Amino acid sequence: QVQLVESGGGLVQAGGSLRLSCAASGPTFKNYAMGWFRQDPGKEREFVAAISWSGGSTYYADTVKGRFTISRDNAKITVYLQMNSLKPEDTAVYYCAANKIYRGSVPKIQGSYDSWGQGTQVTVSS
Repeated sequence: QVQLVESGGGLVQAGGSLRLSCAASGPTFKNYAMGWFRQDPGKEREFVAAISWSGGSTYYADTVKGRFTISRDNAKITVYLQMNSLKPEDTAVYYCAANKIYRGSVPKIQGSYDSWGQGTQVTVSS
């Protein structure tokens, strides 16, 4: 399994931007579709965005569409989540995850992911 480490979280005012990074280990990163999920305390973890192994396909939750952008650099074995126009309701711990079975697609079901990072906190103040 690939090992994942997120970074880039922090405190930002509403309307601001953050870019999250997820660094992966191992040379097989390109074999995985990647996704971002988030979880607020007391709530279930929810899907945010996904990208296929090639980067050619992306998919977003309706709540972030038009504000967030997922991308990947297979040479740097890193996936990114650019978050713009942040809202207080975006506050959560953000997790990246790797999916080998559906690498050619943009999987949205968290149970289909093989590996997870430890998460990074994003807090948006109003």
